[in-house]
Amino acid sequence: MIRFLSLLLLTMTFTAPAVETPEPQAYSQQSIYDKPLMERYVLDELKSIRQDQQSLELRVTQQITDRELAVADKSMNYANVTVTYFFYLIAAAASLIALVGWQSLRDIRVNTQKMANQKLEEIAGRYEKKFQDMERELKRKSRIITENNREIERINEIHNLWIRAQHSQTPEQKIEIYNEILKIRPGDLEALTYMADAAMEMGEYHWALSICNRVLEVDQQNANALYQRACAYTKLGADEQAISDLELAVDFSASLSEAAKEEKDFEALHGYQRFDQIIAEDDSNTNKS
Repeated sequence: MIRFLSLLLLTMTFTAPAVETPEPQAYSQQSIYDKPLMERYVLDELKSIRQDQQSLELRVTQQITDRELAVADKSMNYANVTVTYFFYLIAAAASLIALVGWQSLRDIRVNTQKMANQKLEEIAGRYEKKFQDMERELKRKSRIITENNREIERINEIHNLWIRAQHSQTPEQKIEIYNEILKIRPGDLEALTYMADAAMEMGEYHWALSICNRVLEVDQQNANALYQRACAYTKLGADEQAISDLELAVDFSASLSEAAKEEKDFEALHGYQRFDQIIAEDDSNTNKS
């Protein structure tokens, strides 16, 4: 019975249909976030930057504290020595005055106290000013460190949102994520460009055109925005304007000519001499390389 089951298992193994394995995607065409350990590398780098910022804040605080203690110690020693010598001089002067009979001992004591108080106030005021300057400098550096930490947190949050957008299945979900990115960093041109692409997927061609115009008002040489606007113009029937934008986009980023060759939104442009020339230039560049 066992021998029969073994033969049956071997027969099923050799007769099973071969499963076609999907052709692996070229490594250079993979997204940077699909590459092994890339996301982990980015997170580790951000963590390292945060730890360096915290270490810098600790070292700056410790150095400033040590300097304040050193200055305070020197000031106390200086005040002690100054007052000691001052009283020596007062004692000598008092002895001389007592011998000469120039002033009474009470006048000497009052004047000495006034002069000592005035001298101490001058010393205290001078060092108080130094401490205030050091305190302002410490606050300034602390503010810079805090702003850097907040910027790192914003970068981490935006990075996570980009990863979510990359794995989103519908354009509506992508647009929602891009809006969250724009709330954190208003006017982000990259997020606006990707939002225009998602709008094209939804068939909102006028909206995509408006978004691209908004990007190009800030950066007239933004190749991706010109490319998306060319797609929108094509869908809206403005073929000549679409080809003009596509020419500019390829001038700023030659790699877009390859994308234009396979772009479904440009199907209506096939047959135009200018469009065919853009595709032909891509083929000639490929043959040269």
